[in-house]
Amino acid sequence: MIDIKSMTLEEISQSLRDMGEPAFRGRQVFSWLHRGAASFSEMSNLSRPLREKLAAACVITVPTVACKQVSQQDGTIKYLWRLQDGNCIETVLMRYHHGNTVCISSQVGCRMGCAFCASTIGGKVRDLQPSELLDQVLFTQLDSGLPISNIVLMGIGEPMDNLDNVLRFLELVNHPEGMNIGMRHISLSTCGVVPGIQRLGQLQLQLTLSVSLHAPDNETRNRIMPVNRAYDVDTLFDACHQYFARTGRRISFEYAMIDGVNDSDAQADLIARKVRGMPAHVNLIPLNEVRESPFHPSRRIRAFQKRLESHGITVTVRRSLGGDIDASCGQLRRRAMAAEEG
Repeated sequence: MIDIKSMTLEEISQSLRDMGEPAFRGRQVFSWLHRGAASFSEMSNLSRPLREKLAAACVITVPTVACKQVSQQDGTIKYLWRLQDGNCIETVLMRYHHGNTVCISSQVGCRMGCAFCASTIGGKVRDLQPSELLDQVLFTQLDSGLPISNIVLMGIGEPMDNLDNVLRFLELVNHPEGMNIGMRHISLSTCGVVPGIQRLGQLQLQLTLSVSLHAPDNETRNRIMPVNRAYDVDTLFDACHQYFARTGRRISFEYAMIDGVNDSDAQADLIARKVRGMPAHVNLIPLNEVRESPFHPSRRIRAFQKRLESHGITVTVRRSLGGDIDASCGQLRRRAMAAEEG
């Protein structure tokens, strides 16, 4: 069966022309899909024979809500979506004064093995298709009733490990006849997969690249992020400098503050040396406690922030949202998996 929602408007139009239909039918089908149609029978401006023909050849992905948590503190909503093969993924809707941001997953599970992250426990199951990436944005908006203006690919999985599907998703969600969310309102995060950064730089998309750094030295980064053994700190920063030279786009460095591991003044000074020569934004993240992890939140966040700022670096501390729900990436999925296994 053809995954029709993963197809571009041009591909759908060509398929319909091959069926002997006029090209404008493709635009109608594309519009229905990007408004959340769950079946071809809903597409009332198509003939019944065409709807039946499409239903026989194509599948429309539609996730179902396996669990939904709403924070009473700040209105953050966390979804556990059940996909059509039974796997589950997480999506988080965060409400800010500048608009609503959805954080989406790119894979079922993750194989990157970052020591402090719940998403990677259990490894990677499979990549998400472009349609399943799009569905997280589309159905979160439909279910919540809140318009989504910003997207961050920082949920479960490594986007650069599923880059072809991620790039197709970006094309779809950016389409003016679809959700029409501009590239400048999208952030893509990587734990440091250098070939992906290089490829993204060549494409010169107007999105924000976020690099999950978490340590500026190889000794610490090797300990907490296995990807560093393939692409060490110097290789990663070389790729970041090349990315900026190609795109002119400032990179955001994500930095989970771990007590006694990556929060020393010497490590702050090293970050400043590594980013010298390009504009950079460092986003300090208060670590979420993960039951299976030995790491704990840093008690030096403000001191670390001031040290970085003394070098002229722009620093923010991520506001913790959804503290009264399982808002940390991977926690809700892990709980659901444990319940099913138990």
